[in-house]
Amino acid sequence: MSYVLEFISSVKKEFDYYKLLGEKTIEQLDDDQIKWQYNEESNSVAILVKHLWGNMLSRWTDFLTTDGEKEWRNRDAEFVNDIKDKKELLQKWEAGWQCLFNALDSINDENFETIVYIRNGGHTVMEAVLRQQSHYIYHVGQIVSLGKMICGPAWKPLSIPRGASVCFNKNKFSQPHRMAHFTDEVLHKKG
Repeated sequence: MSYVLEFISSVKKEFDYYKLLGEKTIEQLDDDQIKWQYNEESNSVAILVKHLWGNMLSRWTDFLTTDGEKEWRNRDAEFVNDIKDKKELLQKWEAGWQCLFNALDSINDENFETIVYIRNGGHTVMEAVLRQQSHYIYHVGQIVSLGKMICGPAWKPLSIPRGASVCFNKNKFSQPHRMAHFTDEVLHKKG
């Protein structure tokens, strides 16, 4: 596998992980909770998802050929708390991530050296991908933090629960060495 494909594969795993954290948080919230704001200046989970959706569509549509800040994007509208329910929220969530993954699938050895633009500033493909990855990690962290505040004691941890580190590590160290990824801590909750 080429360096470029290894990079894209690794980046996709990271995006998958943070997408999963967001989804595991959203699962724990109802239609009213996704719209909860601490105050007028704060974002709700719905606002953050709407912003991620708008950013993803803008940045990843025609990623290699057009500026990442599309003329049709209305960034200010992304911060209006008007998503009706979880169904609408999840539609936007999936549409944004699908656009991102489709763009990542288009990156290869031949176009990896392309200079892409975001607000008229040139970036290598690697810089542009890592810029967006950092941005999405930041906002997914906010979504998780809001979920924990909203759920309070009913919150279901997304990684190793408090007080369970010793047991988790004992299990991990009892196994042969293998390639791992952050998703292990989230996915171990499934079964």
